[in-house]
Amino acid sequence: MIVLGIDPGYAIVGWGVLRYEGSRFTTIAYGAILTDADMDFSRRLEHIYDRMCAICAKYQPDAVSVEQLFFTTNQKTAIKVAEARGVIMLAVRKYEIPFFEYTPLQVKQSVVGYGKAIKSQVMEMTRQVLHLEKVPKPDDTADALAVAICHAHCAGSRIFW
Repeated sequence: MIVLGIDPGYAIVGWGVLRYEGSRFTTIAYGAILTDADMDFSRRLEHIYDRMCAICAKYQPDAVSVEQLFFTTNQKTAIKVAEARGVIMLAVRKYEIPFFEYTPLQVKQSVVGYGKAIKSQVMEMTRQVLHLEKVPKPDDTADALAVAICHAHCAGSRIFW
């Protein structure tokens, strides 16, 4: 199974592609889609959509996993991230790839084995599980890989979109 994990945002969208076979992970590719703060917001969304389509076309994942959004303070930021998430979902839908969502608790539990793990623990375990020399940067990329790991571990118990 090839899984594309995504950490949605509008300044940085982290992404990572993993192969999961026989309980072993192979890291295929990872990176971040970056948008400039001085770009018109609609252009930022267009750039995210175009890059996400290119990633889906190139790696042809069997599933896409995204961490659910939780915002408690800044509603303006939450709305913009939700809009970026919408264009990401549209790109995934265009390629007819099943889409899955996981809570932060599920991601932490899956990667670290403890639902209240701190960010540095999740990042380090992601590095270890994937046998990487160092934690991928930016952090959004490591987060995306963690979400992909979570889906690979949970895939048997999820229902397709």
